[in-house]
Amino acid sequence: MKIVVIDGQGGRMGALLCEKIKKHQQELPAGTRLIAIGTNSAATAAMLKAGAEAGATGENPVLVACRDADFIIGPLGILAADSLLGEVTPAMSVAVGSSAAQKILLPVNRCNHHVVGIQDYSMARLTDEAIRDLLSILQEGRP
Repeated sequence: MKIVVIDGQGGRMGALLCEKIKKHQQELPAGTRLIAIGTNSAATAAMLKAGAEAGATGENPVLVACRDADFIIGPLGILAADSLLGEVTPAMSVAVGSSAAQKILLPVNRCNHHVVGIQDYSMARLTDEAIRDLLSILQEGRP
């Protein structure tokens, strides 16, 4: 199984996700790979420091990683071109959106994207909920 965490800016969300995924490693299928893809080098470095086993930076790594990912986890903005202050290119958003992977997206109401019907939760709470969703999907036998 391949879990791809995509993040930009300083990589805080991605780092929290990687750290929490690693804490639940025993609940993941054997051989699960945690791959960090940063839209910039600072984000990649933060996710690698937090426990991702491999990482890369930029547009092409997003395109390649999304091809065979089982899960893609990151901020909602990875689906929108020019989000994260322009760090998400149109090709990146298409790669994420068209991937067959399960997508677990954290609704951070920034960069002019607002999701109605959600609370303005802390980053810690959002990442906890993302991990709960990941483990729930796996327990159901998906993907």
